[in-house]
Parts: sequence; C-alpha cells; structure tokens
Amino acid sequence: MQMSRSSAIRVVSPDASNTPPQRQPANGSAAVIAEISAGLLAPDAHTSPKFLYDGLGSKLFEAICELPEYYPTRTEAGIFAAHGADMARAIGTGTTMIDLGAGNCAKAASLFPLLQPAQYVPVDISRDFLTEAVGRLQQRFPHIEMTALGLDFSSGFELPDSVRHSRRLFFYPGSSIGNFSPEQATAFLRGLRANAGADGGLLIGVDLIKDSGVLDAAYDDALGVTAAFNLNMLRHLNHLIGADFDVGQWQHRAFFNAAESRIEMHLEARSALTVRWDDGERHFARGERIHTEDSYKYTRQSFVGLLERAGFATAQVWTDPANWFAVIHARVIPD
Repeated sequence: MQMSRSSAIRVVSPDASNTPPQRQPANGSAAVIAEISAGLLAPDAHTSPKFLYDGLGSKLFEAICELPEYYPTRTEAGIFAAHGADMARAIGTGTTMIDLGAGNCAKAASLFPLLQPAQYVPVDISRDFLTEAVGRLQQRFPHIEMTALGLDFSSGFELPDSVRHSRRLFFYPGSSIGNFSPEQATAFLRGLRANAGADGGLLIGVDLIKDSGVLDAAYDDALGVTAAFNLNMLRHLNHLIGADFDVGQWQHRAFFNAAESRIEMHLEARSALTVRWDDGERHFARGERIHTEDSYKYTRQSFVGLLERAGFATAQVWTDPANWFAVIHARVIPD
C-alpha cells in the first residue's frame, strides 16, 4: 500500500529554487541535440527514456530499486535466487555475457557464481557510472575478463572485436524491454539476434500484467524518488542542448494506460511557460506534458510470441509465485 503523502519524507528535486536556471552551452553531440529537439517540437512533446540516465539519474534509479512500492527489482531478484541453479543448468558456464543497461552491474554479478561467464561485457549509456562500477567488480571477480562498453544501444549496435564471438548471452533484466513499444521491441530483439551468432541466446526479465494499483504505486512512490528521477532529466537536457528548463515549473505524472498495456511517465507544466535551447524554443500551456517513458507489460504468451517473431525460441520461463514477473531464457532460432 502506498504511504500517505502528507506524512512521508519528500525527496526534493536538486533544482527546486526560485531562481530560473541560466542557459549553458550545449554539451551534446549534433545527433543528440537533433534527436532531443525533434522530440520537444513534436505535436506531442516527448523524449527518449535514455536521457533519464545521467550520473545523478543512474543513482536515483538505484534508490528507486530499493523502494517498497517498486516490486520489479526485488521480484526479479527473488526469481534469480530461487531458480538461478536451473538457469545455470539451462545456459551452461563459459558464456560471453553481454549485460544491456548494466548500471551498477549488481544483477549480473549476483549470477556470476552460477553462470561463471568467460567474458562479461556490461553496456550502459552512462559511461562514467559504468566505469566506476566495473572497476569495483573487477576486484571481486579477477578471473572474469571484463570489457565495458559505454554506448547507446537503444537504436541498434554492432559489438566490437574485443567481444568474444562464441556463446554470446544477452542479459537484459529489469523489464527494460518494456521501454520499447511491442513493434520497437521486436526490431530491437532482431538486432540482438543478428549479433548473437548461431549459438547465442538471451536471458531477459519481463514485467507481467497485474493490478493497476500495484503498477501506479511502483511508478509514483510516496517518497517522491521517482518524481525526482523524472524531473532530473530536465537538468540533463539543459546540459545536453543548452536549454533553460526550470525544474520547479514541472511536476511528475505516472499512470497505467490499460488500453495500451503500459505505464506512462510524463512531466507536466505547472503553468504556461516557454523553454528555449540552442536550436529552438517551445511554448507549453499549463498542463501540457512531455512524455518521458513507457513501460509495457505483457502476458507470458504475448512475450513468447514476440520473441519468436524476433528469431528467438523460448527455452524456459521462470516466474515468482504471484506471477508478477518472468525471467525467460531463449535461444537463437537457426537460419
């Protein structure tokens, strides 16, 4: 049950002040600036969820994972704890484990004693955060070769030659696949299939459809950590495109859209305002929103079908007792 907001400790956004921020020089690449600008100027303003994850955003997401309302992390961890030995028997040891959106690498590290990968390849958009995490991890597991990749994999990628070709296992926990629409998810997984090789596979976490009250609370927690995480993206955009977003002029909105089977996160303007950046400006009416993230939810059957369309055959599915979450091992379907 969600805590009473009137009695909860609040997390205050880092930019909550009466002084609007001054525009700073844009620090993003031309491609990043163009992508963000196109989203902000679209009829329904939106941004990619990848821009939630600067250094502070990554740390705030770590805090979200510890919240009582945020069930995905602990539920998935419970599945790994209960069925990790079964997963190891199904997958085998000595894989090239490619951890997509690795963050602090904790989820993969929890499986190292069982899976014993020959090479660990964590991939994350937040390069500095990843480098720090891998440095700590290498001290704990010096026998595992580690190759950290700081890059954006959301629109596809090719692995460098430093990544072993044999027995590639893509590890994509946390139901991050839910950030893509089903069509985008299929295209993304086809890209993994193209990089996996004939003997490759996938170990993926998938959030399942459940009571909307549970879902709403998970993305709008009583302490306001998710709100701070969402609002922090505006600070990141200021840095990337030289914008003058004032965080205090915006508020977090999150809700389950049953028709689309997804959680939606938005930032809503508290009053009419204009935002300016290097390549443009946009006026927002009071109540107008920037769509920042989706998290699609699936049934077991619907996601197995999606995997098949992407070129993966489901080998095994593990769930928690309440069937809130699933971890799926799938193998490449031979050409």
